[in-house]
Amino acid sequence: PGFSLEQLMELAGLSVAEAVYDVAAEEGGKKKHVLLVCGPGNNGGDGLVAARHLVHFGFDATIAYPKRSSKPHFINLVKQCEDMNIPILDSIPMDSSNNNNIGEEEEEGYNYDVIVDAIFGFSFRGTAPREPYATAIANMVTLQYQTQQQSKPILLVSVDVPSGWDVDGGDLTGTGFCPDVLVSLTAPKLSSKKFKGRHFVGGRFLPPAIAEKYGIKMPPYPGKSQVMEI
Repeated sequence: PGFSLEQLMELAGLSVAEAVYDVAAEEGGKKKHVLLVCGPGNNGGDGLVAARHLVHFGFDATIAYPKRSSKPHFINLVKQCEDMNIPILDSIPMDSSNNNNIGEEEEEGYNYDVIVDAIFGFSFRGTAPREPYATAIANMVTLQYQTQQQSKPILLVSVDVPSGWDVDGGDLTGTGFCPDVLVSLTAPKLSSKKFKGRHFVGGRFLPPAIAEKYGIKMPPYPGKSQVMEI
């Protein structure tokens, strides 16, 4: 009894989507386009859920899913995204010629406003990321660097733990991966002490008894919000 994995993933993905919406919508302007880079496990599932919610929130979403899971729940999540007409790519598009964009933006060489890193989560330990994820992480770093001099650089958001970081020790393998925003789920991990950007906590689903048992102090979420900036 209690929450199923599917329920927790849905709530976690909703939290991620709300955090992405909050930071992206602050800039105003045109409709936002988010690229979600998803890994093979639960962190990637959170990204798939977030993509669906972001479309419901009025954003455009594209998913890069280098290695799809064969588990039934993940197959269902992919189908849900396909039903929302969310493009699902095998890798991160690095230029406008392979960007699979839609409408007028395809001709203009459209750039993503936000990239969501949902590759690895809290189970990752300090070993060098394997392929195809090492390339995906390197590509996110490259896109972040290339747009830093622009008036509106790409915003890089990591889910729970920046991919390639050890959950406790941080970037032990020297990936150089430094997202702009971190969305910690349930509670910040030890590695978040080495993170310097905007930090949100999400996952408003932990029962009080469990929080007390593990000494987790839940943030005072405002109103109906699923996330809170700390």
